Amino acid sequence: MFELPRRRMLKRRNDFQRVYRKGKSMANRYFVLYVFETEELAGKVGFAAGKKLGCAVKRNRVKRLLRESYRLHQQEIRPGIALLMVGRQAMLDAKCSAVEKSFLALGKKAGIFL
Repeated sequence: MFELPRRRMLKRRNDFQRVYRKGKSMANRYFVLYVFETEELAGKVGFAAGKKLGCAVKRNRVKRLLRESYRLHQQEIRPGIALLMVGRQAMLDAKCSAVEKSFLALGKKAGIFL
């Protein structure tokens, strides 16, 4: 199985802010994808869910869905980029398979796959 080790995740506020500001964004109804081409943060990914989505239980579910869709396809993502995935309101009622299809479609549109 594929793993997503903690060392490959964005953790510092500075890194999140840099991807937000300098990265290109693309969105669909489930989430927003920020793509930042850099060697310093290459291969790292961050997941976010704002407080507008609801309580901590709902936000954690959104981040779990984002993590799982990324984890299943991380081998197909080209090197040299950092990603940030931000959940949207529609994801609260979404199934994992729908989020995964949405990630694949948005990833192809953004050109992050090999």
